[in-house]
Amino acid sequence: MSSQFLPVFVQILVAIGFAAVSLTLSVLLGKSARTNKIKDSAYECGMLPIGEGAPRFSVKFYLVAMLFVIFDIEVVFMYPWAVQFRDLVAGGNAVPLLSMAGFAGILAFAYVYALKKGALSWRN
Repeated sequence: MSSQFLPVFVQILVAIGFAAVSLTLSVLLGKSARTNKIKDSAYECGMLPIGEGAPRFSVKFYLVAMLFVIFDIEVVFMYPWAVQFRDLVAGGNAVPLLSMAGFAGILAFAYVYALKKGALSWRN
């Protein structure tokens, strides 16, 4: 059994050895940079790094972004169904239509719930 995994173990050892040798050689042969206060400061696209790092955003931005991602992923689930819809109902079967109607109903319920909770209201 171990003879079957011998090439895998050899490849793992070669990868670890290559990484170790590369890092060691870069430390030994690479130039060490001189440090000073200006070069060690953060570069902010040409602006002086003065003040707070990032402005504060309202939680509403993140909430709307999460809702967008959730509903966008649901549309991704609907697309393959829509592409195959003609083949699914070719035999006169209504189950695919009813299953997607249930899925869309749950989505509509979630959307109405988000609206009632004020998730999309910017005034609060």
